[in-house]
Amino acid sequence: MLLALIKKELLALVRDMHGLAALFLMPMVFIVLMSLTLKDIYRPPLAELSYAVDRRDTETPAQWLQQIWQRSHGAPRALDADWQAQLRSGALKYVIVLEPGLSAELESAALSTQAHIRLLTEPGIDANLFNALRAELVGASGELKARLALAVPGTSGPPPGASIQALVNAERFATAGPRPTSVQQNVPAWLVFGMFFVVASLSSLFVQERSSGALGRLRSLGVSRVMLLMSKALPYLGVNALQAVLMLAAGIWLMPLIGGDALSLAGIHWGALVLALAAVSLAAVSLSLALACAVRSHAQAATIGPMVNVLMAAAGGIMVPKFVMPGFMQRLVEISPMNWGLEALLTVLLRGGGVAETLPQVGRLVVFAAAMFLLAVFLFRRRAS
Repeated sequence: MLLALIKKELLALVRDMHGLAALFLMPMVFIVLMSLTLKDIYRPPLAELSYAVDRRDTETPAQWLQQIWQRSHGAPRALDADWQAQLRSGALKYVIVLEPGLSAELESAALSTQAHIRLLTEPGIDANLFNALRAELVGASGELKARLALAVPGTSGPPPGASIQALVNAERFATAGPRPTSVQQNVPAWLVFGMFFVVASLSSLFVQERSSGALGRLRSLGVSRVMLLMSKALPYLGVNALQAVLMLAAGIWLMPLIGGDALSLAGIHWGALVLALAAVSLAAVSLSLALACAVRSHAQAATIGPMVNVLMAAAGGIMVPKFVMPGFMQRLVEISPMNWGLEALLTVLLRGGGVAETLPQVGRLVVFAAAMFLLAVFLFRRRAS
């Protein structure tokens, strides 16, 4: 019986060519346009990034450098014992390590030949942001070195055009994933959006069957409500799986052909990626079922579902990356299921995380999916009674 119902849903899907085109072409167009448009402009406000300072040099010049940095970046977080784990997971965006001997190097009139400042950033940090932090740290160090040199009679600051970049060593911390680009942000973002967009197609077909009396006839034949909902969910889980394959393939092969950066899957944990995609798909389909059972007409199905989808994307870090938002908005987007899915995918694709690292987001998505499915059963029963 279940297989026959699934076959019926697949036939209805194939006949809805416009709906299928929207499901597959729309997110791919977004990936191409947004990746190319935002290729060189991911420059979030640096002052919003959480950071810590590991000051191993206790002399006054090192303290002055930290004070200069704090004036434009705010007070650092306390350096906890597990700061490396926080940095690896993205809870801390970067850590500045002031090595012993920095103060002597800053007070010396000679050009730097050895790095005494280490900038460690989280693995998933954007490339432009990484370069901006490094450049600002080099600039702050050079300014302080020049001031200290001018304060000593008979000496002068670094000669015009001289570089002190050797003083600063910047690196991403324990990165197991690829170098982040706009494609790394946009492919998982619009993949999540595309998965949730099945709400439009599913709601429309559900209302059509209810209006034609097909659901009522199936119920009269003894088909349970749960089986009816499952027969609608399973085909769309397959649609989401196909979406995931196509969107990832577009990032890997299509984007380099049209001038964008390539999505790299080298070194990722495939089990964690499949688990994250499955959790996103479950949440998307369950939400779609709940909305399909809630709407009463084709007009409602065509407007409410896409509207909810767009609002969740706007408030979930899909349309605007989370790291460019102010602090209060970064906390607000964490309530969106789309953000949970996006963070799970970014953990795998950018931070080299495995199953354990994705479990917090995957767990929320599974709980959300279960809640939405139970709501769908309740609404279906209420409408049928």
